[in-house]
Amino acid sequence: MERVGIEYIKKLAVGQAQNFEAATGCTVLICPEGAVGGVDVRGGSPGTRDTDALNPINNRKQVHAVLLSGGSSFGLDAAGGVMRFLEERGIGRSAGVTVVPNVCAAILFDLKCGDFRVRPDAEMGRAACENAFKHEPFRSGSFGAGTGATVGKARGRAFAMKGGVGSCAFRHGELIVGAVMAVNCVGDIVDGATGRIIAGTRADDGRSFAGSEAVILDGYRELADIISGNTVIGCVVTNAALDKAQATKLASLGQNGIARSVRPAHTVYDGDTVFTLCTGEVPATLDAVGILAAAAVEGAIADAVRSASSLCGYPSVADLAK
Repeated sequence: MERVGIEYIKKLAVGQAQNFEAATGCTVLICPEGAVGGVDVRGGSPGTRDTDALNPINNRKQVHAVLLSGGSSFGLDAAGGVMRFLEERGIGRSAGVTVVPNVCAAILFDLKCGDFRVRPDAEMGRAACENAFKHEPFRSGSFGAGTGATVGKARGRAFAMKGGVGSCAFRHGELIVGAVMAVNCVGDIVDGATGRIIAGTRADDGRSFAGSEAVILDGYRELADIISGNTVIGCVVTNAALDKAQATKLASLGQNGIARSVRPAHTVYDGDTVFTLCTGEVPATLDAVGILAAAAVEGAIADAVRSASSLCGYPSVADLAK
């Protein structure tokens, strides 16, 4: 398989908008022609919009956009801006008098990074859509939904690091599978090739890593919720032709990339959620698509933290390398 850019998926547009001073933003993935969608929610503290419709037993046939947003539950307001932008362009399912875009969303908690009073809203959601239609190159790191993202919070804010948003895609023959992930987890991010921590909970020296799993284990008697406000959210996009049940299963296979990259993954403090969008051009087996999906999620998570810039006192991977 060959690593390529997320832009290689032709029926997809990705846009981002952010407020750097407030340290929050959103990322939108748009399929103007519609795509078969699925979702898998593993974390214990999710914040989502319109996910029940993706259940294979329900009638939703296509998804037109997936929104990834900061702002905690307040950030779901940005989906309204996405809805109106798409409606104005005739993108959505026909309802006779208008079209109704199918927009799903998930949020992460970034209120403690910047100004908690500023959250992604309808205006920011609309701005992200406008940027998507400009077809500007995707920016990884401290942009979009990754603007206020942080990682490694098992010892509190003083020992945490900057997270971000990232992308990765792979091509094998005609088949292309990519992922866009916003990384804001409790735990550490590990390098899949070496198993070494590349970002996470720092030790007292501020440069080495304490190991989030060890910290959580040592605090097993502590029942207070002291590290909530996290989550890894993202979307797997492929040109494969999958049905709704397969798209749902693909989302669960994409979660394998989180399990490989985040230690610990899917905690009660995280709302880890993976969507899928399948544009349907290439016949492919679910197993083949799933292999590339897990790899793409893993690569996007690493891209997010390696590309991040320090913000609001949270150091980045690049800062530790100096």
